[in-house]
Amino acid sequence: MPYQDVEIPVDNGVAPAWRFDLPAGDEAQTTWAIHIHGMGGKRAGTLRGIPVARRLGLTSLVVSFRNDGDAPPSYDGRYSLGQGEWRDVEAAINYAISKGAERIILFGWSLGAAIALQATALSQSSSRIAGMVLDAPVFDWRTTLAANAKAAGLPRPLVHLGFSILRSKALRWVTGLGEPICLDSLDWLTRAAELKKPILVLHGEKDDTTPFEASKKAASLRPDLIRLVEFEADGHSLEWNVDPEKWERSVEEWFHSLPLACASPE
Repeated sequence: MPYQDVEIPVDNGVAPAWRFDLPAGDEAQTTWAIHIHGMGGKRAGTLRGIPVARRLGLTSLVVSFRNDGDAPPSYDGRYSLGQGEWRDVEAAINYAISKGAERIILFGWSLGAAIALQATALSQSSSRIAGMVLDAPVFDWRTTLAANAKAAGLPRPLVHLGFSILRSKALRWVTGLGEPICLDSLDWLTRAAELKKPILVLHGEKDDTTPFEASKKAASLRPDLIRLVEFEADGHSLEWNVDPEKWERSVEEWFHSLPLACASPE
């Protein structure tokens, strides 16, 4: 599919992105999709969501964010689990708005889902966000990190010590983080009542990195906003790979249920 390279102004420079416009002759669309990749991944990983977004009439923007190897790094060069990366997604949202977007759908994969949740909660342009499609999302980093630590055979006391170090301003020299990580602010299971946008969750029951149970709990806490679609997928973030037809059909059905025309953005 044809695309163009674009640059999005962010805190430390410009972040490269791919823009997929609709075919020439189509009416200008005011709803855009912004696709956010996961930790250790690249933009190419999100291309799985482009075909269905295109069929739905969405202009797509595939973005990079700090410390992913494409966008300018933060001054500490460390991932912050969505705590800082959301600002680069906000910059992408503002870019889309400057090009005529009135509504935004965020497609987030793994860490990208955690970033989408933060951007929706904190961005000054959050009123433009109409919903989120989250693939293998991290709703709570404690749950995810604890599950990975258990799989690695680490004792529970050491895991809790790790959480304390992440939160500690005095122990930043251990992690290399410029700022401590506020795990409470990244916990959308505890903060489920604060969720305000419709969310489609696509998650494999056998995810070995991000526990499916967290997605199931989130859906049970907010059945009014969260639609959970389960996949028989082994491994992490492979839902589309296992059943692309089901993945794309789920996105289409969810999208057509959104009240996109019910209210104008603030």
